[in-house]
Amino acid sequence: MQNERRLSVLRAIVEDYVKTEEPVGSKALVERHGLGVSPATVRNDMAALEEEGYITAPHTSAGRVPTDKGYRLFVDRLTTVKPMTAAEKRAIAGFLEGAVDLDDVVSRSTRLLSQLTRQVAVVQYPTLSRSTVRHVELVALAPTRLLLVLILSTGRVEQRLLEVTEEVSEETLATLRAKINTAVAGAVIADAGEALRVIAQPADAPADAPQTDTLKDGLASAVAEALIEAMNDHRSDERISIGGTSNLARFGDSFDTAVRPLLEALEEHVVLLKLMGEATAGGLVTVRIGAEGPYQELSQTSVVATGYGPGDEALATLGVVGPTRMDYPGSMAAVRAVARYLSRILDEA
Repeated sequence: MQNERRLSVLRAIVEDYVKTEEPVGSKALVERHGLGVSPATVRNDMAALEEEGYITAPHTSAGRVPTDKGYRLFVDRLTTVKPMTAAEKRAIAGFLEGAVDLDDVVSRSTRLLSQLTRQVAVVQYPTLSRSTVRHVELVALAPTRLLLVLILSTGRVEQRLLEVTEEVSEETLATLRAKINTAVAGAVIADAGEALRVIAQPADAPADAPQTDTLKDGLASAVAEALIEAMNDHRSDERISIGGTSNLARFGDSFDTAVRPLLEALEEHVVLLKLMGEATAGGLVTVRIGAEGPYQELSQTSVVATGYGPGDEALATLGVVGPTRMDYPGSMAAVRAVARYLSRILDEA
């Protein structure tokens, strides 16, 4: 659609419908927006937009509402995403930087995103398999009990308790800690696992080898195997945090068609992750409107999502989901801003 005036009319219809939740008429458009044309001209533009499938008349109403095709054109023609105010940016930074661990960061991000957008916020936990090892710590809790701490680039921390048969000296523990960190620090999970397998399978010791060497080999093997098990724990790879479900109460007029299917989807995390789509790097925000999504039963649901992670690496997805009557510019700005702050926190963790 080349006619810029009609695009302005469509933009005004989308903005008014999202704000008022009522079908929009030509008289209201002229009164609320400086379109610079008469109501008759606006009516002609609306008739053309309706014929082209960008707006439609619900029931017998004199007003018009956007279709999925209209929302898509509106989003695609956004010249700028609604900027966050300085106060909003400070609030985001202060709220997220007060987090104490990964669970707290994800929980805070979810609550913040739902409050900013008044939609249902979904934040996927960083995927373990894409992480790199930041550090491994070995701590003696008792003479024969060790705490193994695996710290990943995502901020995720895995802990394992290990009981050993012989007392472990601090010198032996320090030597093993250095050996393991030299082998795995900075490596992706798959490569770190291979390096640990080498440590877990020491060369056969000669028959006259000192008993202390044999004990050290056994300790190294036990520690390495426990860390491998921690790295292969994929229980949280499909773990997500959901917040703001109560915001769906605003859409009671479309409960059966839009809200009920979405509430059911919120109970199925695998479905929700597919709905959110793959994590995208580089700050790219993706918008799926209505039937563009993977599930027909959610054809009246829209998704605004992006990837996040330390540096330029997208380890997981966050975003908002809700009925298609959504403030797309505001939602896109909030999703992008929260993802940037969350990525920065993970990068500096």
